[in-house]
Amino acid sequence: QVQLVESGGGLVQAGGSLRLSCAASGRTFSSYVMGWFRQTPGKEREFVAAVHRSGGSKFYADSVKGRFTISRDNAKNTMYLQMNSLRPEDTAVYYCAAGATMFSASSEHSYNYWGQGTQVTVSS
Repeated sequence: QVQLVESGGGLVQAGGSLRLSCAASGRTFSSYVMGWFRQTPGKEREFVAAVHRSGGSKFYADSVKGRFTISRDNAKNTMYLQMNSLRPEDTAVYYCAAGATMFSASSEHSYNYWGQGTQVTVSS
């Protein structure tokens, strides 16, 4: 089992940057595929990005490709999401998640563990 805690959210102007962190408990962080999702009120949770156990393979939603970068540091049990060129439509609660496979990494059903979320607000 793994527990996940997100941090780094906040209020930023359009065009600005934020870096989210996801700290994991336990010794098995490196055995999990990790992902970021986001959700706005009244909408379903949306896939943002995923990273393989080793950090070598990464997958992004088209809406964030070229602006967001996912990474992980297995020695620190931490995953990151560097968000650049932020837009008002990026405003959401961002969640990190841990799962077993990259096969369906864009589906929330592929993840077993979730953090509590961190709010990102981008003003125009």
